[in-house]
Amino acid sequence: MKYNFDKIFDRTNTSSVKYDLRQAVFDKSDVIPMWVADMDFETPEFIRDAVSQRAAHPVYGYTFRDTDYYQPIVEWMRSHHDWAIQKEEIVFSPGVVPALNFAVLALTKPGDKIIIQPPVYPPISRAVLDHDRILLNNQLIPKENTYLIDFSQLEEQAKEAELLILCNPHNPVGRCWSREELEKIAQICLKHHVLVFSDEIHADLVMPGFRHQVFATLSPEAADISMTAHAPSKTFNLAGLATSSVIITNPSLRASFSQLIDKMHLGMGNLFGSVASTAAYLLGEEWRLQLISYLNANIDYAESFINDNIPGLKMFRPEGTYMIWLDFRNFNLDDKTLKSKLIHEAGLGFNPGTDFGPGGEGFMRMNIACPRSTVAIALERLRAMLGRNE
Repeated sequence: MKYNFDKIFDRTNTSSVKYDLRQAVFDKSDVIPMWVADMDFETPEFIRDAVSQRAAHPVYGYTFRDTDYYQPIVEWMRSHHDWAIQKEEIVFSPGVVPALNFAVLALTKPGDKIIIQPPVYPPISRAVLDHDRILLNNQLIPKENTYLIDFSQLEEQAKEAELLILCNPHNPVGRCWSREELEKIAQICLKHHVLVFSDEIHADLVMPGFRHQVFATLSPEAADISMTAHAPSKTFNLAGLATSSVIITNPSLRASFSQLIDKMHLGMGNLFGSVASTAAYLLGEEWRLQLISYLNANIDYAESFINDNIPGLKMFRPEGTYMIWLDFRNFNLDDKTLKSKLIHEAGLGFNPGTDFGPGGEGFMRMNIACPRSTVAIALERLRAMLGRNE
């Protein structure tokens, strides 16, 4: 089956964060929203059919997750990530962001130090600061067209930290950390007894020519200190169904994590999220491959357009995720002015780089998981705005 990613849907008045909160977020209701990390593509029909079939039953009572839920996850990890896991190692979480917070609460205490790698997805820093832990910023280093890890700083920070929150593939800079880079992280964390929470929600959205390396598969020792967050939500556009997994092979870590979820009575989850997850992992491979091809073509289009038409604007091409990281620093605009011009002159709703912490100044994050016609309009508006600024 050939899937159509060019189709445009009206998402207004659907309680969509991305669309229906534009006025609240941007003070302008008609910007092209290219901020929140969900896709403007329709959720695949085979998932909608599975949800509709279950919804046709007239009772939506208490449910549980059985082998039919867990086994597709086990098989997906084996076939896509060469990772042999057991269903008992999978802990349900109502989303990866809640899982971040559960890990901080379950495995650290107030005053403990936690390492993150900015510029990075904002809820990662909030998971530290909201619970009275101390943030250690292992700031990524931009070099030419990529980003690198400051391993010397990481080594020093690990001497006093309890936890590292790793983002792989990295949001927003788009790196898929190599095995060699991850092995260096593992070596440092093992040496200094630092646990690792690995946010791998974009693991199944890696662009051609790159691969995703699961941190926990580096070695039994790396698996023993790590927790891996995974979900079908980004890959299959299911974010509204609040269903994710945290895979923890260490029984002690898993018990601490699970006990917190049990105490909060959050383990039951969402009936339709479970149904959608199962359908995605069982039936979704062809759709995923076509999606990646389309996203990669959107990235190609954006890169070519920027190189040909917007001198001075630098784009960091993502190895994974559907976000592109744009460097506006050559235009000598402070962050407040840049945001205002994008909203009010170009009519574009991007994520300000400053939201991602140190290293985000002068940058914007742009979500290209939308029909190419939308990408084209947005880039034309961007060209016009920056042309007026010259």
